[in-house]
Amino acid sequence: QVQFVESGGGFVQPGGSLRLSCVASVGSGRFFSTYAMEWYRQGPGKQRELVARISTTYSRTYADSVRGRFTISRNNAQNTLYLQMNSLKPEDTAVYYCKRARYSDAWGQGTQVTVSS
Repeated sequence: QVQFVESGGGFVQPGGSLRLSCVASVGSGRFFSTYAMEWYRQGPGKQRELVARISTTYSRTYADSVRGRFTISRNNAQNTLYLQMNSLKPEDTAVYYCKRARYSDAWGQGTQVTVSS
């Protein structure tokens, strides 16, 4: 069973930065490097939305709302996915989750990001 543990969230003022991490346990016989990975977020009263995706060849795509401010990256040797978030805005407030692209993985506990003055 594949599991994800997200961390790195917190409280930050507008314009600030945070770096989120997601450690994946992919199980015996699977390799983290073979999966495209995604970050999602769910803000208060909103539906969960895709924020960023990174392929196995490090191709990156972003939601329009975060492009130019967020950077997704991965460390295959450590089974870890990252999301560097800069120039944060109040509308970035959400719980952030990671998962494999195109798989119906169970969601982890997520990590809360709150942007407020």
